[in-house]
Amino acid sequence: MPTRLPADDPDRAQQWQRRRALVGSRIRALRLERGLSQESLALESGVARNQLIQMEHGRRGVLIERVYDIAEALGVSVNEIVVDDPAATAQR
Repeated sequence: MPTRLPADDPDRAQQWQRRRALVGSRIRALRLERGLSQESLALESGVARNQLIQMEHGRRGVLIERVYDIAEALGVSVNEIVVDDPAATAQR
């Protein structure tokens, strides 16, 4: 029977923090490359500006549906936003 991983595992929490930061910094970099403000990306993607700010700073996770919306607004594939953490992959 499958079991759920413990939510209070500090290593797992740290791994997710790194991943949120990577995705957020990638969204920010792509937004700036395209000369978009946070407000304009928020309007084009349908994501609230305050949520976008929190995502870019790695303080908030993002639903997969929003990743697709943001990617579409940036004119990139989801693969360009969702980057894997090489350190986390090596630990497996």
